[in-house]
Amino acid sequence: MTTLSAPPAGSTARGHLGLIVALGATQVAGYGTLYYTFAVLAPEMTKSFGWAPEWTYGAFAAGLLAGGLAAPFSGQLIDRFGTRAMMSLGSVLAAAALYGLSQARDPVSFYVAMIAVETVATLVLYDAAFTALTQAEGAGARRAISKLTLIGGFASTLFWPLTTALLAHYDWRSIYQLYAIGYLVLCLPLHALLLPARAGKMTATAAPRPEADHHSYLVGRDRMRAFILLALAFSLQGFVVSAMSVHMLTMLQGLGLSAALAVGIGAMVGPSQVTGRLVEMLFGKDLEPTTTAWVSAALMPIGFALLLVSGTTATLAGLFAIAYGVSMGLSSIVRGTVPLRLFGPAGYGAMLGKLSAPGLAIRAAAPVAFAVMVERAGLMPSTILLIVLSGAAAAALFALSRYAASAPGAGARSG
Repeated sequence: MTTLSAPPAGSTARGHLGLIVALGATQVAGYGTLYYTFAVLAPEMTKSFGWAPEWTYGAFAAGLLAGGLAAPFSGQLIDRFGTRAMMSLGSVLAAAALYGLSQARDPVSFYVAMIAVETVATLVLYDAAFTALTQAEGAGARRAISKLTLIGGFASTLFWPLTTALLAHYDWRSIYQLYAIGYLVLCLPLHALLLPARAGKMTATAAPRPEADHHSYLVGRDRMRAFILLALAFSLQGFVVSAMSVHMLTMLQGLGLSAALAVGIGAMVGPSQVTGRLVEMLFGKDLEPTTTAWVSAALMPIGFALLLVSGTTATLAGLFAIAYGVSMGLSSIVRGTVPLRLFGPAGYGAMLGKLSAPGLAIRAAAPVAFAVMVERAGLMPSTILLIVLSGAAAAALFALSRYAASAPGAGARSG
């Protein structure tokens, strides 16, 4: 794949590897503290406040909604000021938000803190990290994005068991305080010292210029149609992933698995993500990102179907975790590589924010909506809903793949 800024060699190449490793560490810490920890601590939060679970999950949903609203604006700031400034600022704000969450004593302060956590997350998680790699490598960032997500896949594998172990000795407030300090100490130096200082010329350009490059990026109506299909798929997958990030452990226990076994099977998702990303990194170089998108998305409904028929069978539940993990792992790569392939690196950060925005209400409502559905309709109908939604996302990505291949200039994009 021809790049808009050729991959550097020698010390620069080693510098980019260092950038990937540094961002990988901050993504593990970021997703672990800002996202996955909530799934383990939510029941303890509910107990400490003495309210119904819907209030706790409602705060998480409000945070996701606020984060979705902030995503386009965060992307514009990152494009304008560069990832070093914005992700460093985000590190400080994220640590402060986590500490603020630990100090919440009433519904208002709890909701405000949760909204703050998920809003500042838009400055430090994958969309920002993908933009950092694109600012460093231009259109050649696909391999770097794959390597980054390979590291980031360990977030749930590390933080679900770690948080569960800490919960045996500390309350949820102390755990968030520990994570706030740890996040600041680890992430601020890495973001401040190793990230690109300013946006590169290509990402600052107002519009792509296909004629200047081997690639022919989508423009006009073709660009809009592809954007709609991609936003639809991301939104549907977002509902599923958002719901499962909070309810996977309780869902597995609802099937009859013990709490320890549910945590063990849930922890398999992380290594499965890593495995899928490793296979993509090693063998997917010449595969169109849109093809990777729909094939990987199809694994998700297959995984839920296995879960539906598994009953209390740990083996089938484990196969679900593998299929779901591989699909989820590759979807993280797709989220970065498909927009880069179809739309180009110009305004990349803002484009990722715009793709996140259409489904923000869907993703934000997912934890509460799924909890209510499980309680009132039961586990089987709720699982069927996840199959339908993830299957529809796969269908949208398949349609995008066919459409992108037939659009004008597709021949230049085939590789």
